[in-house]
Amino acid sequence: MVSKIPTTRRASRARLAAALGLACVLAACGRGDDAETPAAAAPGAITAQASQQAAARQQAADDAIAGLSVDELRSAASAAYQESRLYAPAGENAMEYYLALREKQAGDAAASSALIDLLPMSVIATEQSRDRADYAEARRLLGLIERADNTHPALERLRASIASAEEQTAARAEQQKLTAEQEAQRAQTVERERAQQQQQQQAAAAQQLAQQQAASEQTAREEAARQAAAREEAARQQAAAPPREETPAPAPATPAPAAASAQLRPLSTPAPRYPADALRAGTSGEVMVEFTVGVDGSVSNARVVRADPPRTFDREALAAVRRWRFEPVPAPVTTRRTIGFAPTAN
Repeated sequence: MVSKIPTTRRASRARLAAALGLACVLAACGRGDDAETPAAAAPGAITAQASQQAAARQQAADDAIAGLSVDELRSAASAAYQESRLYAPAGENAMEYYLALREKQAGDAAASSALIDLLPMSVIATEQSRDRADYAEARRLLGLIERADNTHPALERLRASIASAEEQTAARAEQQKLTAEQEAQRAQTVERERAQQQQQQQAAAAQQLAQQQAASEQTAREEAARQAAAREEAARQQAAAPPREETPAPAPATPAPAAASAQLRPLSTPAPRYPADALRAGTSGEVMVEFTVGVDGSVSNARVVRADPPRTFDREALAAVRRWRFEPVPAPVTTRRTIGFAPTAN
């Protein structure tokens, strides 16, 4: 069965296609003007020309995306996400749509959550583009990462490594005296490798995200069923208990925080995911999290009290604690836990 694309999605794609087409025409004109240059142009000039053309296409795509409404951006982002276009191709991927949606509608929870999930994959894609000497694509992805989180710990490392790799490539090209034809063939090979690698990587990443989402939904359903059964059992016991005369009783003393914390009995405390950047770098650390356990055993008001190193493991630690479940307690209990992160030795 062929699915029908909504009118808003068709309209937004039509505008994007028109903008990208204009960018391609401009780039073609630029190539026509350069036709009179010598055939054996300097490799550095060819790389600069490719970067300028990529920048022109990206600017046209950004302008087209900026003209979409909030609903059109949300629809386009969802379609790109489902079709595994997570961060490529330029101008037609989920990350750019979600960035535009977040910029147009500040505080959009869905866009912010999706960008958090896409950042680790974008960092890996940037490194792969750098390693295959596709510097225009590496800088495009670096720009997306910076727009998503300008304090991301990998930004400076990626920026420096891309610049260093470009300098080394230019030095090798100068030594080898590559001709313009050889450089064009290399660019075509890089483009094919990039398209194939990104397609495979995005498909795998989309499958992983779908599995994580399904697991989270299953856990939530099981927890909801457990809570419903507990409420039904409590109601049944209350209904079966004989009525008794109430007599005044002295108010119980409020237990000390340490005693209240000792009363907590965990039912499910799944371990946090290890951030991909920290795992590759071999970084270890710990995060102290303060949170409140409700009467039904669920966790709320989770916050980071202390983190070493800062902002490296915070998000994964909070995400794990929010999934924790404890046995029901008579009154809410606020406690603290320290979560350690250490890379597993091979």
